[in-house]
Amino acid sequence: MDKELNVTFLTLDWYTEINKYRYIFFFIMFTLYILIICTNSTIVYLIWIHKNLHEPMYIFIAALLLNSVLYSTTIYPKLLIDVLSDKQVTIYSACLFQFFMFYTLGGSEFFLLAAMAYDRYVAICKPLQYHIIMRKTTVSISLIIAWLVPACHIAVLAIASAEAKLCDSNIKGIFCNNAVYTLQCQRSRLIIIFGVIALLDLVILPMLFIVFTYTTIFIVSYQSCKEIRKKAAETCLPHLLVLISACLFFVYDVSIARVEADFPKTARIVMTLQIVLYHPLFNPFVYGLKMKEISKHLKGLLCQGKNNFLY
Repeated sequence: MDKELNVTFLTLDWYTEINKYRYIFFFIMFTLYILIICTNSTIVYLIWIHKNLHEPMYIFIAALLLNSVLYSTTIYPKLLIDVLSDKQVTIYSACLFQFFMFYTLGGSEFFLLAAMAYDRYVAICKPLQYHIIMRKTTVSISLIIAWLVPACHIAVLAIASAEAKLCDSNIKGIFCNNAVYTLQCQRSRLIIIFGVIALLDLVILPMLFIVFTYTTIFIVSYQSCKEIRKKAAETCLPHLLVLISACLFFVYDVSIARVEADFPKTARIVMTLQIVLYHPLFNPFVYGLKMKEISKHLKGLLCQGKNNFLY
């Protein structure tokens, strides 16, 4: 199969299993997609309109939630179309674009979590220097790096994959992630080497930085007064929960590529759907409920909406 023929290939090999429930499944997925958009966008809106939330920590949270919206929009529209279609097809270039967006946003999440960890480190361990270190310039550069570096890394892999010769036309999954490699006749040395570099730069190094930073925070907090320990727990716990969620997502995505042949299809579908549904909804609920200032403004917004509805 030559990629230049613009051939199409299956993206939902599990479609026959849900065919008779397609409309119910579509309604559930569409409802969840709207819920993801609304929950993430609501917290971003609150951070945007309230000046007391115009701080580095909340700006990074808004960027993380914006990532969730983009991540979901990369997956859900095509997924919803496939559910209602009799034949699920896509062109290879569209699949590579989804691959590019999927891993770019995934990599930027680890960078944003690293930036949030550094912000908490400065706030708790160097409070007197916080406003000097965490200036608008620092935040802006951090955001640019968080989105630009992963995009550059994944662009290399996407371009290399676009040049690869294809020997298969069936994607075993519900969207295009690392499964695109299974379509290639032979994975090039460039993809293998740069894949390792991307893994190191986008995941391993940010993870090591985050672990080191939070370890330092906990040591300093433990040696400090009760008030500092409480502050550390309130602001760091949500970040750690989101980090654990992102790590589980990463471990699953890497593992599925290694054990694909032996992994039961039903289990693969269930776990993939959990990632598609769970992770984008997890972030807004964690930050909306666990971050005190955001929770306060969220309750105010809900009360205002309730009053407007009643009157």
